[in-house]
Amino acid sequence: MTELGFSAQACSTIWLTIKLALLTTAILIVISTPIAWWLSQTASRWKLPVSALVTLPMVLPPSVLGFYLLVAMGPHGPIGRFTETIGIGLLPFSFGGLVIASVFYSLPFVVQPIQNAFETIGRGPLEAAATLRASPFDTFFNVTLPLAKPGYLSATVMGFAHTVGEFGVVLMIGGNIPDKTRVISVQIFDHVEALEYAQAHWLSAGMLVFAFVSLIALHWLNPTGKRK
Repeated sequence: MTELGFSAQACSTIWLTIKLALLTTAILIVISTPIAWWLSQTASRWKLPVSALVTLPMVLPPSVLGFYLLVAMGPHGPIGRFTETIGIGLLPFSFGGLVIASVFYSLPFVVQPIQNAFETIGRGPLEAAATLRASPFDTFFNVTLPLAKPGYLSATVMGFAHTVGEFGVVLMIGGNIPDKTRVISVQIFDHVEALEYAQAHWLSAGMLVFAFVSLIALHWLNPTGKRK
C-alpha cells in the first residue's frame, strides 16, 4: 500500500471482511428469528437463562469466547470431532471457523432488535388474524414479519457492523492468514505493530466512517428515534 491508496493485499482484506460480514449476517437473520420469536412469546421459566445465554457475548471478553470456541472446534472438541467425522476437517484458522465464531459473537446484536420488534407488535394484530382464520404460519409471514421490518433492518445493520468490527474473536479463531482469515481489524493491528501508521490511518479512517454511517442508519431505521 502506498500513502495514496489501498494495495491489492488491503483490497483483498476488505473484500474478505465484507464477505464474512454478509454471510454471518445472513445466517444470523435466519437463526435469530425463531430464537427472538420464542423469547418474545414465551412465559417459560427457561426464558431468563436462554436470554442470558444469548446475551452472554455482549459482556464476555472476546478472548474468552474465542478460547472456548477454539477448544470446541479443536481436534478434541465436540465441533472438531464432528467436522472431522463428516470429512470437513478442523475449522480453526479457516474462513469457516471465522463464520462460526462471528455468528456466536454477533448473535445478541441481531436477536435483540428482532425480539424488541416482535414484542412491540403485541397480541392485537395476531388475534385479529386469528379471527380471520389465518393459520399461525400465515399470520407469522403475512402479519408479524411485515410489522417487524424495522427490527429486521436494525438487526441487519447491527449484525453486519459488529462483524466488520470484530478483532479478538477472529484473531483467536482465524489467526492472521493473508487472503484466508486476515480481516480489516487484524490488518490494522499488523500495520501498527510494523509502525506503518500511514497504512493504518487509511483502514482506520475507513472503519471510522463506516461506524458513523452505521449509527446514522440505525437512528434512521429506529421509529422511536424519529420525531412525530
